[in-house]
Order: sequence, then structure tokens, then C-alpha cells
Amino acid sequence: MPVNEKLKDPLLDQLFQAILLLRTVEECYCFFEDLCTVAELKSMAQRLEVARMLQEERTYGEIVERTKASTATISRVKRALFYGADGYRLVLERMKKLEQRRKRAEEGKGEKDANKSGKGAKE
Repeated sequence: MPVNEKLKDPLLDQLFQAILLLRTVEECYCFFEDLCTVAELKSMAQRLEVARMLQEERTYGEIVERTKASTATISRVKRALFYGADGYRLVLERMKKLEQRRKRAEEGKGEKDANKSGKGAKE
């Protein structure tokens, strides 16, 4: 994935390396609470949700209703999603795969629990 050379900077490299060291959602909350304002965090979260909904081909109206994002924000996210560096696509794809793995694990756990219950009843 090519990096925009205008963006590349040792301080950004340091920031991204620091983010990669975080291991849990709780660690992310602590780090980002120190790093960003509440408004900045909510804005980033909003844009990610807008991107997810755009990828699902939701309408602007549905997106505005759910996220309260302006149509200008939705348009900027749409431009980045379809013509940007593919960062949104990468993250959304990985999030979708993670969710699918979690669902399969839950289904498998449910089946194991049902099998255990069934064996106990037969004995």
C-alpha cells in the first residue's frame, strides 16, 4: 500500500508505531483520551461509521440519521473510501472478518454447549 509522501513524517511514524503497541481496547481508550479531545475522537469514530455504512450502500439519509454526520462529511468520507489510499477499505475488511470469526466461534460454542447438555440428559 503506497504512502503519501507529503504525509510521511518521522513524528507521524512515531505516533503510528505507538498506536501499534496498544494491545486492548482499554489501552486505546487511555492513550487516545490523553492524545485527543473528546470531539476529535467522536469525529474519527463518526467517519469510520460513515465509511462502513457507505460500503453497505446505505443512503445519505440513513447515514445522517444514524451518525448525525453532515452531508459534507459523508461526501469527504465517500471520496476517501472510493478514491483514497484504501485505508478505510483495509480496516473495514479486517473488521468484517473479525466479526465473522467471532460469530463462528459463538456458534461453535453454542453447539458444544448443546452437545454437553444432550449427553448429560442421555446418561
